[in-house]
Amino acid sequence: MEQSYKFEGWLGHNPDSAHGKMEWGFFDPKVWEEDDVDIRITHCGVCGSDIHTLKSGWGETHYPCCVGHEIIGTVVRTGKNVQKFEPGDRRFVVKIPPGLSSENAAPMLCAGITVFSPLKKHGCGPGQKVGVVGVGGLGHFAVLFAKAMGAEEVVGISQAANKEREVLALGATRYIASSDDKCWVERTARTLDLIICTVSSSKFPLNDYIKLLKVGGTFVQVGAPDNGELPNVNALTLIFNNVNRCASAAGSPHDIEEMLQFAADHKVKPWVQTRPMSEANQVIQDIEAGKARYRYVLVNEKHVETSQA
Repeated sequence: MEQSYKFEGWLGHNPDSAHGKMEWGFFDPKVWEEDDVDIRITHCGVCGSDIHTLKSGWGETHYPCCVGHEIIGTVVRTGKNVQKFEPGDRRFVVKIPPGLSSENAAPMLCAGITVFSPLKKHGCGPGQKVGVVGVGGLGHFAVLFAKAMGAEEVVGISQAANKEREVLALGATRYIASSDDKCWVERTARTLDLIICTVSSSKFPLNDYIKLLKVGGTFVQVGAPDNGELPNVNALTLIFNNVNRCASAAGSPHDIEEMLQFAADHKVKPWVQTRPMSEANQVIQDIEAGKARYRYVLVNEKHVETSQA
């Protein structure tokens, strides 16, 4: 069945598009199949992985490409084989609980689930002391969820001291500015049960972060640098502390549904800044400049009005 219309959006034509040089254009959607759901998108969170993809940071991107995966919208058409959804539903191919606004739910669909999944898997809860390395878009979700899960202590760790007030307001019990406190490793060594590392860089003091774990603690890497390169790890640091080092991607649709319901039940509210879809290029530049506090969500105002009509 051929499409009777085209899709439109911000297209990256080469790696320079990651510097705010996307162009608005039309493109052909995939061939419609009876297992498909067609969604009128109203909100789209902007994720670091969008920028990695635009600049071919994780491998060669096939251009032109239209990035954006933290999407919320209204179902306008379903295939004959689709039973779970129907036109008018507000979904990300999972149900969005009534207690969550679209702008708050959108960034949870990647950033949120990326940290929720390992926190849940590794037992974040009462009695646990959790460290969050890198309090940006992902890290701020890790602080919010760790607090909501009942962690005894949540320690936010970033380079600059100017984030301290914000990170404590998110729910952290303590903040470490690693570039300002020369003794931060000694002060915090072997005090944490679990660390979620959101840093996407090949240059950060990974061995020092691992030293913060208690014997038998767990270090989870969720940040994904360009080319996948991470700092080298001293084997003795792992061995003498009996540390578990692992990584985590996102989560299954079931995991996402569980996270969204958890967020609605515990009133987890991310720090979101909404911007009109027309400002997508500027938003990418603002993310790269570190201006986001802590997640940008693009609003497709035309479709919002249509959905509310």
